Amino acid sequence: MTRSETTKFLGQLLISTRFNGAGKHWASEVSIDPWGRDAKRVDYMQFSPANQCSISGIEKGIFTCYEVKSCKEDVYSGNGLNFLGEKNYIVTTMECYKDILPDFRSGKLAKHMRDQFPESSNYFGVMVAIPYWAEITDEFENPTPIDGNAERSWKLAAILSCRQGPRKRSMSELLFCMLRSGH
Repeated sequence: MTRSETTKFLGQLLISTRFNGAGKHWASEVSIDPWGRDAKRVDYMQFSPANQCSISGIEKGIFTCYEVKSCKEDVYSGNGLNFLGEKNYIVTTMECYKDILPDFRSGKLAKHMRDQFPESSNYFGVMVAIPYWAEITDEFENPTPIDGNAERSWKLAAILSCRQGPRKRSMSELLFCMLRSGH
């Protein structure tokens, strides 16, 4: 698959596995400060209220940001690792995860993020596409190649879990940005 085909596959997989169903509030291509010099775009943003029956349940909601990256070059391209939510994930392939794993361990990725995306949260994890029936440890050892025709037989698995962290932007601002994106 080409880089753009892999990106499209991962985006569709994210939508079908994480955003379908009642009570799922999400948007794609969410622009933050679009007319300023610090303009950012988040690939996908999700708002998850504690409940939808009370004001306090909505106010206790959290934002999760997802950045889709097809390969290591995409991770380091300078095009968005905009982690502005309480939870944040890189969504990628197992091959890409294995390629960037040494950079996680050495601190190279953390330095890149501090230098290129200083507002981004350090609270992020990694989700990888694996066959629906597979175990993540087996896939790490022997990754199944992605073929774009088998979307329904794939799932996203958190290979590196995300701890919830603080958010620097207001709920009102992020909800407005999601609404403005149009989905």
